[in-house]
Amino acid sequence: MKTFFTWSMLCLLVTISCNANNKPNSDLAFQKEKNHLIQTTKTDPNTRNIQVALLLDTSNSMDGLIDQAKAQLWEIVNELSYAKCGHNKIKLEIALYEYGNDGLPSQEGFIRQVLPFSDDLDEISKELFALTTNGGNEYCGKVINTSINQLGWKKNNDHLKLIFIAGNEPFTQGPVDYKDAATDALEKDITINTIFCGNYRQGIETMWKHGADITTGEYSAIDHNRETVHIATPYDDIILKLNHKLNGTYIYYGHQGAQKRQLQAEQDSNARSYSSANAVSRTVSKSSGFYKNKSWDLIDAAEDEAFEVDKVAKDELPKELKGKSKAELKQYIAEKSKTRKEIQQKIKELNKKRVSYIKENSKKDDTNLEAALLNAIKKQGRKKSFSWEE
Repeated sequence: MKTFFTWSMLCLLVTISCNANNKPNSDLAFQKEKNHLIQTTKTDPNTRNIQVALLLDTSNSMDGLIDQAKAQLWEIVNELSYAKCGHNKIKLEIALYEYGNDGLPSQEGFIRQVLPFSDDLDEISKELFALTTNGGNEYCGKVINTSINQLGWKKNNDHLKLIFIAGNEPFTQGPVDYKDAATDALEKDITINTIFCGNYRQGIETMWKHGADITTGEYSAIDHNRETVHIATPYDDIILKLNHKLNGTYIYYGHQGAQKRQLQAEQDSNARSYSSANAVSRTVSKSSGFYKNKSWDLIDAAEDEAFEVDKVAKDELPKELKGKSKAELKQYIAEKSKTRKEIQQKIKELNKKRVSYIKENSKKDDTNLEAALLNAIKKQGRKKSFSWEE
């Protein structure tokens, strides 16, 4: 595979700028993966994707890592929501794998695809909060190889395609050589970033850094047992009150609408279980362009010009809307949409003040999962002409 032609073509593709005018790619249409159906659609040429595959060690010693992931998810999403890439729309997709857990099937290498690439932030939160730890064998090369082969990675090299693998056992374990897995990732323009949960030097000695170096990714060592510190601000209570009003603007539809609406409330509760400040972070995420629910919310669905509200069956609408005419329903959606945008704008304005307050009242911490993820994503994103608002 490492012929001169292959490397020449790879170098040429990597230099394509973010604003290149490329024809849309078509990925595999349907693929069945355990409990989840993977569906990929034609890529919008005016959209740049940030694809992040999180491979988390869920063996006994990793409770702290999973806690950090749960506690820091929304701040990570918020920071990524500030990404820019010319005049293109930015789309965030997150996939989740767990590995190294005795409760996982041995024939699969103690690996489980928890969630394929998804932009459903509530679903990502639900699956993350459902993770539990147990003893096991940690096969880094195997889980990297599995994620490369199973996920619907974009083929166009304008997109940012990243793997983050976190754990604390030698990177060399398992039936798949990590060097082979990393070489495969490099050929597909996927960057591997490694996060060792422990001493920085120990991570180097157990080949975690080399696993990242092959794809010019980032190696980090974090204190996975450090508790996440959430800074309370004078703006938190106001933002949380706005979250309650924001939830009131959602109009569910479809056979899963009510269930998805309940899921939204459950993830609000999960965020609050860590702190009110974490719940605020989630509220800020819900005001961003990444939080879209067109599969069950009429307002988000109506933003698609191809969506026809009168085609929704009456029995798939909330009780209070079943008797409305097409014109009345459209007016109701328009009013709710206006209200939502006003609430989201207020949240964004308050969040600017909140972020400034946090910067002034906290010390920089580069030893946690959030810092490792964001530092790598921003550094690698700049190579693809992504930028972030400061």
